[in-house]
Amino acid sequence: MKKIILPVDFSDSSNKLVDYAIGFAKDVNAEIHLIHVAATDIGFVIGDMGFQYFPEVEENEIKYELKELNKLQERVVAQGVTCNHILKQGIAGDTILEFADEQTADYIVVGSHGRSGVYDVFIGSLTKEITKKSKIPVLVVPCHDEE
Repeated sequence: MKKIILPVDFSDSSNKLVDYAIGFAKDVNAEIHLIHVAATDIGFVIGDMGFQYFPEVEENEIKYELKELNKLQERVVAQGVTCNHILKQGIAGDTILEFADEQTADYIVVGSHGRSGVYDVFIGSLTKEITKKSKIPVLVVPCHDEE
């Protein structure tokens, strides 16, 4: 069975991306591996006293993100596609590519924003990084709102 890496950020465009990935997975007989890369600075706040760290903020954010990943996984499985998920902290592009390598993935499915003619804004800097560095095919799905 083929493996699809699907990075998600829980934005509105993630729903369109998940829908596309489900259809693609069915077409190529693949399972989906959801990944969310959490920021490494969750819980850090800059205030009058400089940097402060609040572990409860980080803990709450991680709990929220895991809950959202569980919801997405349930949605994929309900459509008849095998799915698992992982949450990692790190630099998004590198972490996603390392995960794809660890999983010996066949595809990475990412979204584009479609906001302007400037390449970095149109495609998105993360999507651009992944497409430039990936050793496997990357499918870029337009996720902008239709007018």
